[in-house]
Amino acid sequence: MSEFKPLDPLLHSQLRLAVMSLLISVEEAEFTFLKEKTESTAGNLSVQLDKLEKAGYISIEKSFRGKRPLTTCRITDNGLQAFEEYVENLKKYIQ
Repeated sequence: MSEFKPLDPLLHSQLRLAVMSLLISVEEAEFTFLKEKTESTAGNLSVQLDKLEKAGYISIEKSFRGKRPLTTCRITDNGLQAFEEYVENLKKYIQ
């Protein structure tokens, strides 16, 4: 029987896990894309992105497209590693 490791509480949140799952499959994603795909409110998504950024799992770049603000998110190497470990640990629980 394999050893159970605790699941990363930061990734165990449904919205944060959804964001990471989306970012793992694209090079970068705009805030509006993430909001649409996760069906989240702007406020809640913003809070969760901030938590992921503070943990070093994603990087956030703020710029402008014309006069409109543009927020672009990317998964970091640390985020990719944390996501892969989360998935591996989760597999151990469901085997």
